[in-house]
Amino acid sequence: MEILFATANRNKVIEIAGKLGEDYKIITPADLGYEGDIPETHETIAENAVEKAQFIWDKFGKNCFADDTGLEVDYLGGAPGVYSARYAGTPKDPVQNVVKLLKELDGVPFEERTARFRCVIALIEDGELHTFEGICEGNISLTPMGTLGFGYDPVFIPLGMERTMAMLSLEEKNVISHRGRAVEKLVAYLHSKQS
Repeated sequence: MEILFATANRNKVIEIAGKLGEDYKIITPADLGYEGDIPETHETIAENAVEKAQFIWDKFGKNCFADDTGLEVDYLGGAPGVYSARYAGTPKDPVQNVVKLLKELDGVPFEERTARFRCVIALIEDGELHTFEGICEGNISLTPMGTLGFGYDPVFIPLGMERTMAMLSLEEKNVISHRGRAVEKLVAYLHSKQS
């Protein structure tokens, strides 16, 4: 079954395709010739996920899903949150986002650097909206570590681990990550419709 994923991020496509398995073929707006931006103008992660999915549904009329993800740091009052991708300004610069985050946490002890990744997936299937949320709790490391993953992965240490997300294999990451958990709920829902 073909399903349209409202993203231009190939890393996300790879992560989610691994979870969906061979029953589903993920296509992106670029595969359908759309290279424009997908709007995300709201103040919450959930609203942005729904907006992106609705935009793609309205444009193509195909079953689709979108995700929005944010890093919420308790010491910073939940920032960067919905602004995670553009935390250091526009255009998006993941390296500068990490630099800014570490600068703002300079001098804050590790145990006070609690944070979570939150992911919301919005699925529009035959015009009907469903949402799935995944959360991964952890702490922000003192320095970046690891070369795998993307975004804030080099500075996020999941709860109960000593390695950052950027030090985990894709398989390890998918088991515990916020996106992995949201995708599990999406997959469970899609498979329940098949049985």
